[in-house]
Amino acid sequence: MSIRAGVLSDTHITTVDPVFQKLAARCFADCEIIIHAGDLVDPGILSVFAGKSVYAVHGNTCHASARLALPERRLFKLGRFTIGLAHGAYLQDIEDSLWTAFPEADCIIYGHTHRAVCHREGAKAGQGGVLFLNPGAFKNGSYAILEADDELQATLLHI
Repeated sequence: MSIRAGVLSDTHITTVDPVFQKLAARCFADCEIIIHAGDLVDPGILSVFAGKSVYAVHGNTCHASARLALPERRLFKLGRFTIGLAHGAYLQDIEDSLWTAFPEADCIIYGHTHRAVCHREGAKAGQGGVLFLNPGAFKNGSYAILEADDELQATLLHI
């Protein structure tokens, strides 16, 4: 059975508005899990995803409330796969530093750059490497769907 997760980052909003509610409902209707890679600014926006499992981290532009409520990085399971989640920091060598932070991860999800990225690096578990996924900035209309069954696959999408 496939697990379907909606992945977003860099929403950069302070309150839930009707536009964000409508877009989130449309983009992630078929997802039982939501993964937010930071810069949500205020953790209250996660209320839009009530009823879904949510994994989120804070980013560099988050309010103090988000920094207190959410970790800087986290490691969790999606089916049999280990997922590393962080917003990211320095633009130079961002993936190298995250790979060092999450050596056991099958997939590393990050944000910060506002550029959508989906590729594999190295050799891990016979899958062709660690999957690096940056959904881009949701505020600019970019997001991703991550599916886990026998393999881990991601699709970059635009609203």
